[in-house]
Amino acid sequence: MSASDPLGTLKEHFGEAVRETLPFRGETTIIVDAQKIAEVGRFLHDTPGLEYKFLSDITGIDYYPEEPRFGLAYHLLCMRFNRRLRLKVYWSDGDEPVPSVTGIWKSANWEEREAYDMYGVEFSGHPDLRRILMAEDWEGFPGRKDYPLGYEVVQFSFNFDDVNKHKPYAKE
Repeated sequence: MSASDPLGTLKEHFGEAVRETLPFRGETTIIVDAQKIAEVGRFLHDTPGLEYKFLSDITGIDYYPEEPRFGLAYHLLCMRFNRRLRLKVYWSDGDEPVPSVTGIWKSANWEEREAYDMYGVEFSGHPDLRRILMAEDWEGFPGRKDYPLGYEVVQFSFNFDDVNKHKPYAKE
């Protein structure tokens, strides 16, 4: 296997599942079919010459109002050759769950739970898919762009009285 060309090796083994490559400023992003992410991850992890043994992060992205709505970016590191690679998949509500990569990289457990908790992205084969940041009974997904914002008006000298009358002070 060629350590210098993971893309060529991936295209050779996975064909149409490797949809696109986006090089940008010395970083490579490879877009793969969401249902093949675990297979591609296992291949990159186990293949001599590639050896992407470290998953540093999984980042969720909301592209609302575009479809597919969500992106997941898997940031990989090959320590042996000091190379980074980004795998990216797209997912929308109603799609099949994205296969979990926790069997390849143990750290994905927390990262996938965060993507589930903040965006509602579902993962199949995850050992413990539940909320990690929000309370179990929380409704909705606060990372989504269409999630309603809540805020409190900041109190200054010019609006002190107006803000003060809405503060929830204890009753005497």
